[in-house]
Parts: sequence; structure tokens; C-alpha cells
Amino acid sequence: MSTFGHVFRVTTYGESHCKSVGCIVDGVPPGMSLTESDIQPQLSRRRPGQSKLSTPRNEKDRVEIQSGIEFNKTLGTPIAMLIRNEDHRPHDYSDMDNYPRPSHADYTYMEKYGLKASSGGGRASARETIGRVAAGAIAEKFLAQVSNVEIVGFVSQIGSIKMNRDTFDPHFHHLLNTITREKVDSAGFIRCPDAAIAGEMVKEIEKYRGQKDSIGGVVTCVIKNVPAGLGEPCFDKLEALLAHAMLSIPASKGFEIGSGFSGVSKPGSQHNDLFIFDEETQKLRTKTNNSGGVQGGISNGENIYFSVAFKSVATIAQEQETVTYDGKPGVLAAKGRHDPAVTPRAIPIVEAMAALVLADALLIQKSRDFARSVTH
Repeated sequence: MSTFGHVFRVTTYGESHCKSVGCIVDGVPPGMSLTESDIQPQLSRRRPGQSKLSTPRNEKDRVEIQSGIEFNKTLGTPIAMLIRNEDHRPHDYSDMDNYPRPSHADYTYMEKYGLKASSGGGRASARETIGRVAAGAIAEKFLAQVSNVEIVGFVSQIGSIKMNRDTFDPHFHHLLNTITREKVDSAGFIRCPDAAIAGEMVKEIEKYRGQKDSIGGVVTCVIKNVPAGLGEPCFDKLEALLAHAMLSIPASKGFEIGSGFSGVSKPGSQHNDLFIFDEETQKLRTKTNNSGGVQGGISNGENIYFSVAFKSVATIAQEQETVTYDGKPGVLAAKGRHDPAVTPRAIPIVEAMAALVLADALLIQKSRDFARSVTH
């Protein structure tokens, strides 16, 4: 489906080489200040052509708000946003019409629908995520206004080159507590806050680009100032919704929250997050945060942090022995313009999807709080 969310609902539209892509956002509260300048920064962080390490496709990705806003205030009605495809080249794909590209969605879309977009990846292309990022920017502004929520993603691994993300290491949690988007973006296109590791990551991407190949990576994301109480057990637990959101992003192949897979090696006596009383806030807190800010599917007020694994980009310029749709052997060397590593550009997409999950969960909880207030 192309719609995400329950109360804060987003529907995206568009393919990789059609005239435009975008979204409709429903459920945005009325009276919130909003202009295109609130949305454009995240789209600019996601856009192609940012460096020699990304696709040379030259899209400005300028957002145009079509509805739901008057005098720079939200009306409470659906907000439609449009981003034009200006540098689309469908002819780049004419030689590949006969081949289902390896590890791409060509074959599966053909099996599901009986046809596929004739150029690019269609709805499976990362161009679709532009609508998500635009909607996520609105969700972020709402979250910051209501609860001062801050969402920061960064590259923690490219190929075999990785920075410390050991949940049991206090230095990692210090990073999560202090990281900002400004610090992340100061690292350049690679967006890794560890300067020494960032340089090695750049070399890793350059190596595979030189071989007409691609390489995957990991985005780690932290969400700060999350109110306690968000999440809907049993099937809409907060970590389940975050996993759903992250694994819906093109090229994502793995998700872990808190201690994740490393937590299996720790006994409960070492893994449990003991409670303490915070005199300043007059609230309970946890001494450690191996849970990643979610317990029982509900946010506990600590930082939520998670990591998302992105596979190597499927479309590469190397010759690959494959077959046509009718089974005849052939050799495919893909044309078009593609990233040797998609991970750095995925950061605003991860942040956007996290914002959509949190905005929806917050509105649901606010409705529950109101219902509770009038029945007691």
C-alpha cells in the first residue's frame, strides 16, 4: 500500500521517471506555522548529485505545497506536496527492457502486476521516498513544537568499515546524547561523526565505485526527548512500528533497536535497565538504556536508538551473466545513474520515517489522554 499511519497519514505517489513525485499528508493539526522552507532542507539533504560519491542525476527536488496551507498556517485539511522530476532519462533503460535486473524489483513487480514501469525502478525506486521526506519534515516540526523531539541519523558503517555503536559502551551513549545534525553534516556527504572512520568510509566507497560496483552500510538513528507512553500493544508496539517503517525503505535489509543482536550475549543481570529517580524532573529514569527507550512496546522517556542496514545498490555497471524474461542467456551491464553507496543519502529518509511513526503515536496517545481526562 502507498499509505502509512493511522491519524497522521501519508500517501506517496510517483515513479522514478514520471513527471513528478510527492505526497498527501492528512491529520496535520490546524494552526501550525508551515512554509516550504520548513520542508526543503531535508529534501536537499536527500537529493541526488550532492557529491562525486552519489549518482550524478541532477535534481533540484524543490517542494511545492499545493493545498492545506493558508497564510503560512496549516488548515487541518490534507496537505498536498509536489516535487517535479526535471532530470529524468527514460531512454537510459531501453536496453534493459528484456532483462530483469539482478536483485532489483523488475521480476517481482512483473509477477505481481503483470507489467512494470518501463524505466528505472518505478515505485521501487528511491525517488518514491521524496514524498516520505517531505511529509516527515512536517511531522518533525509538529514533534519539536509539542515535545521538543529531536531526531538525528548518521552513518555508522560502510562495508566492513564501522564506528563504535556498542550499546554497552558509555562513549557510544555520550555520542547519542550529544550528536546533532550540524555535527553529522559537518562530516560532508559521508555523514559519519567519527572523522577518522569517515575518511576510511570514503575510501571504501571510492574503491567500489572504481570497480563499477556498489557497497552497503548502516544508518544509526537516535530520537531524543520522546514522551513516555507512546506505542500501542500488542501489535503496534513502538519498536514494531519503527521496524515496519524502516524496512519499508528501499534497499533496507535489517533493523535492530537498543542492544539488538548483541544483547543475546548478556545475562539479564547485566542487561536489565535499573530504575532511578531523577530529582530534577521528579520522574523515574533508567540507569542504563539497553532497551533502546522502549519497554513493553511503549516509550519510557529515554533516548530511542536503532540501526538500519542497507544492502549494496542492486544496479551496477559491471557486466553480469543473467537471463531475459523468456529465459535466454545474456549479459547485462546496467546503464543509468546510480549511487555506489546509498547509505549517506538514506539518513533523511530514516529520520522522516521515524518522525512519521512518532507523530502518529503521539496523536493517538493524546486522544487517549483526553479520553482518560473526561472519564475520571
